[in-house]
Amino acid sequence: MELLPKDPAMLMSFVNMKLRDEYRTLEDFCAAYALDETVLKSQLEAAGYDWLPGIRQFR
Repeated sequence: MELLPKDPAMLMSFVNMKLRDEYRTLEDFCAAYALDETVLKSQLEAAGYDWLPGIRQFR
């Protein structure tokens, strides 16, 4: 995760942008960045963001 933003709001924005523009699923995004999907979700949920799979975004 060293290449990703450290600030939770910036991380959420970055992930959502990548999902909108480059990756079809959160799983694809995590694979491309060698991330554990559960850890990413936990980090963003701890900051108050929920994963909404129907729209493929954190909010």
